[in-house]
Amino acid sequence: MSSILTSLGRTVLAGFVLTLLIVVLFGSNVGSPGWVAFLFRYLHVLSGVMWIGLLWYFNFVQIPSMPKIPDEQKPAIGRVIAPTALFWFRFAAMATVLTGIILAILNGYAHKAFTLQQPFLAIGLGMWIALIMAFNVWFIIWPNQKRALGIVVVDAELKAKSARTAMLTSRINTILSIPMLYLMVAQQNMGL
Repeated sequence: MSSILTSLGRTVLAGFVLTLLIVVLFGSNVGSPGWVAFLFRYLHVLSGVMWIGLLWYFNFVQIPSMPKIPDEQKPAIGRVIAPTALFWFRFAAMATVLTGIILAILNGYAHKAFTLQQPFLAIGLGMWIALIMAFNVWFIIWPNQKRALGIVVVDAELKAKSARTAMLTSRINTILSIPMLYLMVAQQNMGL
């Protein structure tokens, strides 16, 4: 068991094996007409948890903790932890959007959702908010974080400005994540 838990790759693989075991033991209607859509819903939720989890990690843990970290220890965050977290953050955002769009297509509501038609107004609005958030991740937060973290070398003034822009855009995404999650859950459970 220790060999599984000391490797992130083996830990994640064990999670998927356990899930497969549950599917085999308790059934899942594999092969039924809705199974592929269910699989994409599962992948959508899984990637969405990683995306929003990392968004909230940055905003609730890393950003507020940085002033408390001694200056000599900050490079470890900027050179090791933040770039890795931002990698998973970006690709979780991409996976969430792609699986969500595929899910909407498979379930036949993509057009009505994107054009904000009933009965898919809530999910459509949630999808548009998620697209704005993903745009922010890839085209505002990430380019600014590359400068702020020194991945792209710039002068000190631009580095500080970029760090602030990335933080403020991340805060915008935190604001947007709250109604976006509500809309996604409301569509599924309240038929809004």
